[in-house]
Amino acid sequence: MATDRRMARVAEQIKREVSLMLMNGIKDDRVGTGLVSVTDVDVSGDLQHAKIFVSIYGTDEAKAETMAGLKSATGFVRSELGHRVRLRRTPEVIFVEDRSIERGDKVLNLISQLSADRKPDSEAESAETEAVETEAVETEE
Repeated sequence: MATDRRMARVAEQIKREVSLMLMNGIKDDRVGTGLVSVTDVDVSGDLQHAKIFVSIYGTDEAKAETMAGLKSATGFVRSELGHRVRLRRTPEVIFVEDRSIERGDKVLNLISQLSADRKPDSEAESAETEAVETEAVETEE
């Protein structure tokens, strides 16, 4: 069992190497369909399995095509990792699509929409408050 520090170092090195492979190592045309970036790598405690989370920018069809290309290139990626990363055993590689950026973007859009909807309401409330205060001042006089 590797320490947390070693697992983090190995994960970071795998992330760096796979990112380089995505830029110029993988020759599959399907991988170039969408803009692909490695967002995170999760390595198991025994360093035998690595989940590589990738974010793909493009249409749903381009995403599906890119994931199919990545899944078919797992053997190549694993063999290249074996050459580039010095480990006793090269981890099994699994590509997982990371949709967290899309979810975060949706949440930010909803928040901005809610704040835009509330601004007219708050302006109306402040106008009502001013009218009530004006009436209160006039009745006191």
